[in-house]
Amino acid sequence: MARNNKILVPEAREGLNELKGRVMKAKGYDVNMSDPNNVKYEVAKEQGIPLKKGYNGQLTSEQAGKIGGQIGGNMVKEMIKMAQKNLINK
Repeated sequence: MARNNKILVPEAREGLNELKGRVMKAKGYDVNMSDPNNVKYEVAKEQGIPLKKGYNGQLTSEQAGKIGGQIGGNMVKEMIKMAQKNLINK
């Protein structure tokens, strides 16, 4: 099945990857800043979820959500903090 999680502004990909790496590193994960997407494997391992490179059709929606939610949730929290700080500084 094709992935449909395309970002609206493709030019923002580099910034989002940098944010992901920075946020997950701050949470204590070992992040390779040149490829922060690999942090999902560390999150999965911590959760006891058998995520591997390539096809992962055996994972349940709940398992996939635990991985993505951990990463995306922390990114959203950081973006909210950044927006609040920006508003205070105006």
